[in-house]
Amino acid sequence: MSRSPLSGFSSRAIHHGYDPRDNQGALTPPMHLASTFAFESAEQGGAIFAGEQPGYFYSRISNPTLDLLEQRIATLESAEAGVATASGMGAITAVMWTLLEAGDTIVTDKTLYGCTFAFFRHGLAKFGVKLVHVDLTNPAALEEVMTDDVKVVYFETPANPNMRLVDIAAISEVAQRHGASVIVDNTYATPALTRPIELGADIVVHSATKYLGGHGDLVGGLVAGSAEMMQRVRLEGLKDMTGAVMSPFTATLVMRGLKTLALRMERHSANAVEVAEWLEARPEVSAVHYPGLASFAQHDLAAKQMALPGGMIAFDLAGGYDQGIRFMNRLQMVLRAVSLGDAETLVQHPASMTHSTYTPEERAAHGIGEGLLRLSVGLEDLDDIFADLGQALAASELSIAA
Repeated sequence: MSRSPLSGFSSRAIHHGYDPRDNQGALTPPMHLASTFAFESAEQGGAIFAGEQPGYFYSRISNPTLDLLEQRIATLESAEAGVATASGMGAITAVMWTLLEAGDTIVTDKTLYGCTFAFFRHGLAKFGVKLVHVDLTNPAALEEVMTDDVKVVYFETPANPNMRLVDIAAISEVAQRHGASVIVDNTYATPALTRPIELGADIVVHSATKYLGGHGDLVGGLVAGSAEMMQRVRLEGLKDMTGAVMSPFTATLVMRGLKTLALRMERHSANAVEVAEWLEARPEVSAVHYPGLASFAQHDLAAKQMALPGGMIAFDLAGGYDQGIRFMNRLQMVLRAVSLGDAETLVQHPASMTHSTYTPEERAAHGIGEGLLRLSVGLEDLDDIFADLGQALAASELSIAA
């Protein structure tokens, strides 16, 4: 049976692609824990295997549970199709192994997640792919490096960990005019806040481990783009090159998370605005980097391409690296952990944790300070967040005075 088209974001996150009446009234979509699928006939099996007839034959290529998740991320990202992967890095590597070959160039922003940086700088380089870093906050800088060899322009916005923003529409216009594909890591913002494809990007990648799952209990990745490109990613980058296949159980957990995504992002953002303003007023804090602050250098761009400023904050303490370590070690409710987007408030030190794959010189060149702290603001009550951050800041300041 079919349903009427749904226009609302949350309605689609909850209902798209599934009707309980087709599944004995089960409110939650069934989980298909099958590695392989039987055919009605040898002829049907051959037709499905050849791609001449729709159907499932092996869960490394497709699975009904993953298929539903892929439909949902596609509709939420305003894409034609999606592909689920075993991790965020699985999503990135599957796309890159599909699009790039020896002799190609990939242009990225100056700031990238540490494992993405390592894959581009060290992994792709071993196979003859050249990496060029450009300040993509300036579209003219991209124009200067575009050549026939540039096949991909890749960036995060906001960037992990320093919150730099990239104008998706402006960069997409430059890149596509030169024949390059634009890939955006939308993990920080999620489609609840930013939809890069609507702004001109070709492909979106996610670590579904973070806000999409939202509960810190899964590892997964998602890709969204055109139907033609997603079929290539599925059959080349996923099936043959990486084998980074998401499990049906993980897909079920991600779909559970999507049902509350819009609500959670509203609460994450509301809490983060309050925390960022509170941190900015503290004498122990030398700088706060958050799109929702009027003092944020790219505040106008944030307002243009983000529905809300999100739940991630970067900040520097006046006492630098040593004070940052003391501050983190004094925290009680706020947890020291390297993930983000969970219900819990999490803090980490990029230079020694997520971005330790950079050398100190590379971190300096790419805008990642040695004393920078990354705060993923959770869903707890604000009074409790303030109390814990406040006592830890005071204790770290006292340690300096002593």
